[in-house]
Amino acid sequence: MPIVDMPLNELKTYLGVNPRPIDFDAYWDRGLAEMEALGTECELVKAPFQMPGAQLYHMYYTGVHGARIHALFARPDHHQGKLPAVLQFHGYTGSFDNFYGLLGFVCAGFCVAAMDARGQGGYSEDVGGVKGTTYCGHIIRGLDDPDDDRLLFRDVFLDTAQLARIVMAMDDVDETRVGAMGGSQGGGLTLACAALTPGLNRAVTQYPFLSDYKRVWDMDLDIQAYAELKSYFRAYDPLHQREDQIFRKLGYIDVHHLSPRIRCRVLMLTGLLDNVCPPSTQFAAYNHITSPKQVLIYPDFGHEGFTGSADVFLRYMLEMLP
Repeated sequence: MPIVDMPLNELKTYLGVNPRPIDFDAYWDRGLAEMEALGTECELVKAPFQMPGAQLYHMYYTGVHGARIHALFARPDHHQGKLPAVLQFHGYTGSFDNFYGLLGFVCAGFCVAAMDARGQGGYSEDVGGVKGTTYCGHIIRGLDDPDDDRLLFRDVFLDTAQLARIVMAMDDVDETRVGAMGGSQGGGLTLACAALTPGLNRAVTQYPFLSDYKRVWDMDLDIQAYAELKSYFRAYDPLHQREDQIFRKLGYIDVHHLSPRIRCRVLMLTGLLDNVCPPSTQFAAYNHITSPKQVLIYPDFGHEGFTGSADVFLRYMLEMLP
């Protein structure tokens, strides 16, 4: 079996190396309290493009630190009773710029909300205000701010949980049948959403990003998606005098530390040739999940589309239908 990381038997027991801050749980309990105080209000603006059988909207809500968050929202045009729902999260730097990827679920009878991560390719707002460097990437944004709550990905993680709460509170949504899905950054955000939303029904994550940062650096794979780690050290700590401090702070936004909070069913898809989000970092998150879970292993694939994976996502969500 080809590998670029650990042998499979070692992957299945690997638990990660990035340090976990001692106040990790208090950090996220504080963040959740801030997020929950914002309520579940949202604005739905009818999209200029409509089609038979569906209602298409731009959704806006106010996230932590006052940011205006955007998502695409779609629901079946005619339905009876409460519907299941799917939350979608996109890859790093991307966005949801069309409704096409939502319509298969709408056709099957789901409401769908697809969130733009703040400050990336879509319309969600990055309100800024952070101290220290903002050079080259969102993982390091807030790393030099004395307030640990200014890490940008802390806010993005909370945005995912807030989206879940908003959708679950909708009159035509069955709050017990809401799932989340995404790949790469979207996979990491899916795990974060599941960890911060106890009532989520299920989650599908494909090669999750934002996990076990120090392992990425140890493997010299802080390139491509994780390149900002290397850029940061080279520019701001070339002798690695603050290495322990930096990785410990990154531990707040490390999904492998959030994973023990997950209570829903989880399906993970991983490729053993992934040199963007190494398999060991993905398994670091997966192995900390104690709820029902399954991993599908694609030995010949890296960080790319997997043959048939879209249908895997769909079938997993279809199980929520009556």
